[in-house]
Amino acid sequence: MTQQPSQGSVSAIDGVAAVSASATRAPVPAGMTPRALWTLAITSLAVFMVTLDNLVVTTAIPVIREDLHASLSGLQWTVNAYTLTFAVLLLTGAALGDRFGRRRVLAIGIVVFTAGSAGAALAPSIVALDIARAVQGLGGALVLPLTLTVLSAAVPASRRGLALGIWGGISGLAVAFGPVVGGAIVTGISWHWIFWLNVPIGLVLVPLILLRLDETRGPASKLDLPGLALASTGLVGIVWGLVRANDLGWTSPRVIGAFVVGGALVAAFVAWELRTDHPMLPMRFFGNRTFALANVASLFMFFGMFGAIFFIAQFFQTVQGLSPLQSGLRILPWTAMPMLVAPVAGAVSDRIGGRRLMGVGLTLQALGLAWIAAVATPTTAYVAFIGPFAISGFGMALFFAPVANVVLSSVRPEEEGQASGANNAIRELGGVFGVAVLAAVFTANGSYASGQQFVDGMNPAVLLGAAVVAVGAVAAFAIKRAPRAVPAETPLIAACACVSCWCAPPDHASDIGPQDPAGTQIPVLVTP
Repeated sequence: MTQQPSQGSVSAIDGVAAVSASATRAPVPAGMTPRALWTLAITSLAVFMVTLDNLVVTTAIPVIREDLHASLSGLQWTVNAYTLTFAVLLLTGAALGDRFGRRRVLAIGIVVFTAGSAGAALAPSIVALDIARAVQGLGGALVLPLTLTVLSAAVPASRRGLALGIWGGISGLAVAFGPVVGGAIVTGISWHWIFWLNVPIGLVLVPLILLRLDETRGPASKLDLPGLALASTGLVGIVWGLVRANDLGWTSPRVIGAFVVGGALVAAFVAWELRTDHPMLPMRFFGNRTFALANVASLFMFFGMFGAIFFIAQFFQTVQGLSPLQSGLRILPWTAMPMLVAPVAGAVSDRIGGRRLMGVGLTLQALGLAWIAAVATPTTAYVAFIGPFAISGFGMALFFAPVANVVLSSVRPEEEGQASGANNAIRELGGVFGVAVLAAVFTANGSYASGQQFVDGMNPAVLLGAAVVAVGAVAAFAIKRAPRAVPAETPLIAACACVSCWCAPPDHASDIGPQDPAGTQIPVLVTP
């Protein structure tokens, strides 16, 4: 296969992998070498650090708002600056490693992420914090996909499933417990330490990466820099317009200008991708009904989920007066439920059809969000939220378990890397737009002036998130079962893990990624 490892990279919220070993591969050593064990430890620690920052900030938002006197638009950028930068650049991150050396670029990514963390911890204002978060997103986009390719290349094929399972499990723990970890640190020390925590880890990781990891490269390819520039600037313009619309007015020339310019740049990106020989996002993928609808479902799923969590995490602190740790613990039935359900859902999806499982999962997520909006008042007891949180978490697991397989089954094996990278970028963008749009609904209906006014804004926002997720369910049910374009060449055995990937069924060749020049098969990265 000629597919490049760079195209198998993600997005946040949330990364996990499914890796397969070819049954016809030549014999390899049965044990893990000390070098491989070092690689597993280093890459797992790196992915934990980067993935944790996707949700760790959610329970710190109310404290940051008060400490930095931040507006709602500033708080949105605290989340979106990281997620948007990460989503746009992750399609390019691993390609830089293929060209310039994976170990080198991984070390640079850790340095950038660590510098962004220090900048966030030292931020004297919300603007400085948002800029630092964007720097973190840049570093994360380099680190996350490269930890996967570096680890896969270092571990013997007979142990690769175990190694990637550990890697994925640690990533999943970071996603599930991010709000709790963030809450504990903010309650016990201060919000600055959710960022300071990354600095010593980064300072330890950089020399270990340079001393303990082998340098590897993938097939060099032409980077789609014009496409990257058009997509990033266009999306930033649109998101900026959404974030500032309520403050400046929806008819403000600046807001209208941002929408017009952003939309024009995104249209130019699509036109460029249609004509370039090396697109970062091949537009022809969207001509496939399965690929298009699965990505619509992914976009809407993350729209509702991230947008709702942004406000619900604040609700427990701002309205009910709980500590950040107490808030994080109360969200745990939602964020941790997939760890229990996803392995079973992954096994079931191949028997009943991934599209049906996705549709049911999105339906449950929509019901859970609508339930939250129906019962939330300033005095609602926590027990009233356990049911909708559990249903939402159950729905998340049902959705994530089959989505990678559904997306990858719609393209040829050599295109799987690009397809998975596109899906993960679209998911992250769904989260960005979810936070921005639901915040606009919140501002139009409520405020932070009192607990009741906060709930008056939150409930219609969450209800809109539920409606969008429900549309995603319709898209998922509309997917038609179809054989993959080109069958796999060899039988495969898959080993998968965790909370962010909800891996593909083991009998599918879609679990395998591109072929490295050294003969190492690179797994496809699939995250929420």
